[in-house]
Amino acid sequence: MKETERIVSLFEKLYNGEPWIDVSIQGTLSRISADQASQRPFSNCNTIWEIVNHLTEWKINVLQRLKGKTLVTPANNYISPIVDKSEQAWDQTLKRLESVQNEWIEYLKQVDPESFESIYPPNQMTFYEHILGILQHDAYHLGQIVLLSKQV
Repeated sequence: MKETERIVSLFEKLYNGEPWIDVSIQGTLSRISADQASQRPFSNCNTIWEIVNHLTEWKINVLQRLKGKTLVTPANNYISPIVDKSEQAWDQTLKRLESVQNEWIEYLKQVDPESFESIYPPNQMTFYEHILGILQHDAYHLGQIVLLSKQV
């Protein structure tokens, strides 16, 4: 199995499969309503919805980096209050995350593994580190979502 195939498998399992950590993003989020996603059970923590938006925006950011764009992380680190807390808005948020996930899979299926050693100038990290980093980022925040979902 080629390295790109292994990475695609990791992305697919974490999003909607059976990853080693035993919970998936889609499997977890599919059981959460808009009301639950917008609740803030701890005053000093983000809501599930804010975390999902954060995940989505970082997935977009890193994918753009891999495609050659140099980006500046916004001061809010992609965490913004949720204005529209309707089920329809939550559904759109989940569809957007899924769309970005699909963009990642398509990118990874076509990427030349030689590019993994390319360096992203602002932080001097390789593209490979960025790819695995976004997986780590997703898993980290999935853990937060799982914990928050038990409180709402």
